[in-house]
Amino acid sequence: MPSPVDAVVAAEIEDLLAVPVARLEELDGHPWVLRAHLADGSPIIVKRLRPGGYGLRSAAELMRCERAALELLDKDLGLAHLGPRLLAAEPDTQMLVIEDLGPRTELARLLRHNGLTPELDDRLTDFAAAEGEIAAASASRAADFATRRAELGTPAQGLDDGEHAWTGLWRTAPERAAEFGVPMPDAAERDLRAAGAELAEPGPFLAFTNGDPEANNYLTMPDGDGRLIDFEGAGFRHALTAAAGFAVPGSLWMAVCGERQIAAFRTALARGIPEAEDDRRFGFGLASAAAVWTAIRSNDLRKREAREPGDDSRIQLVAGLEAGARTADAYGVLPHFAAWCRSTAEVLRRCWPDTDVDTATIAPYTWRSRP
Repeated sequence: MPSPVDAVVAAEIEDLLAVPVARLEELDGHPWVLRAHLADGSPIIVKRLRPGGYGLRSAAELMRCERAALELLDKDLGLAHLGPRLLAAEPDTQMLVIEDLGPRTELARLLRHNGLTPELDDRLTDFAAAEGEIAAASASRAADFATRRAELGTPAQGLDDGEHAWTGLWRTAPERAAEFGVPMPDAAERDLRAAGAELAEPGPFLAFTNGDPEANNYLTMPDGDGRLIDFEGAGFRHALTAAAGFAVPGSLWMAVCGERQIAAFRTALARGIPEAEDDRRFGFGLASAAAVWTAIRSNDLRKREAREPGDDSRIQLVAGLEAGARTADAYGVLPHFAAWCRSTAEVLRRCWPDTDVDTATIAPYTWRSRP
């Protein structure tokens, strides 16, 4: 027998779609995301208002943003094939009905279970190209997204997406580093500020991203036909923030190897933002996004120190610092910040003997285990 809550939700869906609901199932432990099986046999995804917001957005704003993003992809950019279709929405956007993309599977789940096979390397490349295609198509379209969000009730002061929810956190990195005993030299701080300024003022690289470009937000089939999901954090910001995860490991991975993916992203991006063909501009943008992410991760030095020796997060931090340095080196930019990354990694190896490993031997897309 369905619970009282399920009965209420089913009634809300039926009112919205005028189709009976046969049953509901919760997805991934998030009670605000459900799969509804309609009486005609078709499945749909239902997103409801979550208990609270995150980052810079309230729960209501996350819903408005997702709705505006899916409408932008479909109606303004003509890219409905790269994400789920929005099927219906309550007038107050407290509920969204979205296309069920099954039987596609999270790319992150496939990588975790199979490692980086040639086939999954192809799917990663598809993922990168899709991100680049969306960014290219959205160049100069920020006003369209702002209009859609405003029409849904987003206040004017909430429309500025120039700073991603995580990018501002780099500003505390020098203070945290000094507290830990690995202070940034003035020249390294200047490099970091330059990287932050690049992201804050992207110029021609201002483009639409989903805000969380990790492999868990890309659903794919064995032969491709992948789709991006989760647009709650979407916004217009520096396009290269969407490619940084192919250069430095995000929260899911111990290591990445994204040269092929970065090339695919760049090729797609250049179709709408020709400045991406400029080695200097592209390289500085990507290295800046990588540096900012690396600095943000370094804010957790104390937290990582408190964890048990052998905890993956400690080795991940060392690997991330070294990846940030390699990215800067590859494009010949931010040399002082890169030097600080390398020297800090060496200090950590001495402080945390469990991290004294050759990070180059870590297989790309090794899953970071959690306690």
